[in-house]
Amino acid sequence: MQKRYVIQKVEKGAEKIKFSRKKMEGFRVTPHNRVSHPGITVNSMLVIKPSLIEKLLKKKNQRKLDYYLQYIISLMDNVEGTDDDSAFRVALNDLTRYREMVEYKYRKFLDDKYINLLLKKIDLLEHEIKSKMIFKQQLKSYQTYQPMEEEKERTGKSR
Repeated sequence: MQKRYVIQKVEKGAEKIKFSRKKMEGFRVTPHNRVSHPGITVNSMLVIKPSLIEKLLKKKNQRKLDYYLQYIISLMDNVEGTDDDSAFRVALNDLTRYREMVEYKYRKFLDDKYINLLLKKIDLLEHEIKSKMIFKQQLKSYQTYQPMEEEKERTGKSR
């Protein structure tokens, strides 16, 4: 069964235009706007114009990078006292998922220079998370090593 779209013009005559979804290529957008208004409700939209696709994706990627940057900064501020690095692992998994989305979904719409710049920014964020995880692990191992040395010094022979 083939899905088709029908656009009806109500004013001067009823003209029907049918579009085949499989023949059209472009970037599919699903709006998350929750504002209720009278008129047409849009569940999904296919953007075909390349310049508009590029503008939409650049804006979307910039917002996503800003979000990840703020998230990582808040992680580094809030997780200072805890030994658990699960929040860093979740952030690292999210960045890996985002990297793959950029490489496989957005590459056909954006130029290679912009994609490479975006991947370098993602690499920088991943490196920051990994270095913080390593620092926390080294700090944890150092803290567990310190009390053992103090116990050895105290257990010596007393005269």
